[in-house]
Amino acid sequence: MAKHGKKYLEAKTKVDADTLYDPRTALELVKETSYTKFDSTVEVHMRTGLDPRQADQQLRDVVVLPNGLGKTVRVLVFAQGDGAAAAKAAGADYVADDDEWIKKIEGGFTDFDVAISTPDMMGKAGRLGKVLGPRSLMPNPKAGTVVPTEDLQRAVTEAKAGRVEFRLDKTANIHVPIGKTSFDVNKLYENFSSLMAAIRKAKPAAAKGTFIKKVTLTSTMGPGVKVDPNQALALEKPE
Repeated sequence: MAKHGKKYLEAKTKVDADTLYDPRTALELVKETSYTKFDSTVEVHMRTGLDPRQADQQLRDVVVLPNGLGKTVRVLVFAQGDGAAAAKAAGADYVADDDEWIKKIEGGFTDFDVAISTPDMMGKAGRLGKVLGPRSLMPNPKAGTVVPTEDLQRAVTEAKAGRVEFRLDKTANIHVPIGKTSFDVNKLYENFSSLMAAIRKAKPAAAKGTFIKKVTLTSTMGPGVKVDPNQALALEKPE
């Protein structure tokens, strides 16, 4: 087991490992126990009762966090012609509109956080699976990142505002960032509520037994704070 430093151990004394906290109290504790000098990311970790080996128990969707993630999101768009013009007008950081760009990405350029593509460019974007796939950057219709030209403005705007993809991993867990420890509790609470409402809505019809078994909130390097999963799942998207 990894040894934890003095600051971590001090922070951990403020959290009762046996308590399932209500969401707001848990977020307050995450802020209180964050000890890094940089502005830590607040993360949600969920243990589900889903079976990732079953095709009808997959879970993958997106949520637009009302208060964003507290970071600059760099967006690359695969588009050409009118699509390229629309992407530039929408504020995309990079527009991959020719084979030179494809070669650049094949060579390892991944200096962006979200990749969006128009349907007509997916043939070229699809060749980049080895580079984009492992980094979860491959445009995907389910994630809302393959969109027609007329929807590029909305897709780029949402990506920059705090649009986050969540998905079930191979170990039946879900990991999602919801903001920074510098956010006030109300903003984190609204983001967390939006995420949980989206998770509830995305529950597969074939799910059996307990849908969400455990919910833990944490900051970068900070101790985990357990949240009552029933209270978390009952949260409503803010108006």
